[in-house]
Amino acid sequence: MYDPTVARLTYRALLGRRRAAVLLILPVLLIFIAVAVRAFSGVDDQTASDVLGGFALATMIPLIGVIAGTGAIGPEIDDGSIVYLLAKPLPRPTIIFTKLIVAIAVTMVFSAVPTFIAGFILNGNGQQIAVSYTIAALVASIAYSALFLLLGTVSRHAVVIGLVYALVWETLFGSLVAGARTLSVQQWSLAVAERTAGDGLIASDVGLPLAIVLLVGVTVVATWYAGQKLRTLTLAGEE
Repeated sequence: MYDPTVARLTYRALLGRRRAAVLLILPVLLIFIAVAVRAFSGVDDQTASDVLGGFALATMIPLIGVIAGTGAIGPEIDDGSIVYLLAKPLPRPTIIFTKLIVAIAVTMVFSAVPTFIAGFILNGNGQQIAVSYTIAALVASIAYSALFLLLGTVSRHAVVIGLVYALVWETLFGSLVAGARTLSVQQWSLAVAERTAGDGLIASDVGLPLAIVLLVGVTVVATWYAGQKLRTLTLAGEE
């Protein structure tokens, strides 16, 4: 199911000089914010939770997911180079699964690691805040990567659609509109993190059992459908 050659090509595409620079902007900004907040406000558990929840989980991680998820396959489809990959004797699900693993790994590195560092700067992991939000970042990275990989497979405007989703749905509606929270990866991830944090510091509108079902379901369905769309793309190219 995992092909090293496809993985190497995907890593090279995602971690090229220009894309890597873009991926680094938000983590660096998060750490800068954490340093500034710690300097001006001192150690405060609620402030640490607000910064990590309001910026890291609600904004940074979805945007990194957009870059990594759509970038894992979208550019190859847009410029036609995917044809060379599809010409190889590889099952289409293997291509999708490999690209998903790479997208997840890149998203985790650029989101979970700076989230932990920022949390440790803010309050030294008091009340398990840094660890809890790192867990949320890891869980969210999987679902976002699958969703945006699918988006990169089905649309030539994947980046634009992904940005609208990340900035409007997850950042705005997912944080402010009660009904939308149930359908938010952010809230599902918070439900997982809620179990490890101090009382009242992390809260989700979604129960943990439902959150796990939704996270797994979205990841599996998005990955499967991306494989089906890639199979259709292959047949269209051959015709």
